[in-house]
Amino acid sequence: MSTVVLLLCTGLGLGGLYFLVASGLSLVFGLADVLNFAHGLFLSVGAYATWWAADALPGAGSEGFGFLLAVTFGVLAGALVATLVELVLIRPLYRRTIEQVLVTVGLSLAGVALLQAVFTADARTFPRPAWTVKVTPILGATVPNSSLLLVGASVVVLLLLLALLRYTRIGLVIRAGVEDRSMVTALGIDVRKAFTLVFAIGGAAAALAGILAGVQFGTVSPDQGTSLLIFGFIVVVIGGMGSVTGTAVAAVAVGLLQQFVNYYQPGLGDICVVALLAAVLLVRPQGIASVLGKATA
Repeated sequence: MSTVVLLLCTGLGLGGLYFLVASGLSLVFGLADVLNFAHGLFLSVGAYATWWAADALPGAGSEGFGFLLAVTFGVLAGALVATLVELVLIRPLYRRTIEQVLVTVGLSLAGVALLQAVFTADARTFPRPAWTVKVTPILGATVPNSSLLLVGASVVVLLLLLALLRYTRIGLVIRAGVEDRSMVTALGIDVRKAFTLVFAIGGAAAALAGILAGVQFGTVSPDQGTSLLIFGFIVVVIGGMGSVTGTAVAAVAVGLLQQFVNYYQPGLGDICVVALLAAVLLVRPQGIASVLGKATA
């Protein structure tokens, strides 16, 4: 019983990490129709910015308020980089899918190379609060606090995104833009501002994912964002493009499946995740969102 509880909690934590990675991807594709392969760069920027801030920023550190300050700096850095990418590289290429893919793939590769040049290719020890490396007893299982942190952070981000989409004017524009961008533009609404905001939100969520991945794994490396991005795309496809709730459900399913299978059959978790992706594409290519019946919320 304790093993099942442990796998459930750590699987939910892994799913929470995947949701943070995939939520921005889903919103960006759903609204702007952009497959952003540079999304993993935002994870790495957030993680490295937090790593740097914890040591160099006055008042920042690895404990208490100092760590929150470092995390805030990292999240803002991810949002800023995402905004600049949208304004400089993506905006001139809307409705030019091939060029978008080429530019974002190139930016991803260049970003990893730049991080390696600045911070070297070696993994760096990530500053994390002492309590995150401890465990909490739950129903006889000793659950890592870092997994509980991932679950809590992903739930908060999910609720904030749902509140933004359902109860704010910009959320209404985003949801309407996902359904029919041409109609929204015809009504005189500047959808481009919504594009930029969605990129910024996606960058912030990705940066937070990179930071929490550093807390979870204890290190940060230039290619860490790229490896997590693969599972982010899988979650987006399974959940349904543009669906926050679908992305959340898919992230939980992928995280639990991967964790349970890897425990009982080490090494097969990733294969089972790919098999799940193939099954969804064959049976319901629209993803879980088509079952939930909601486009973005």
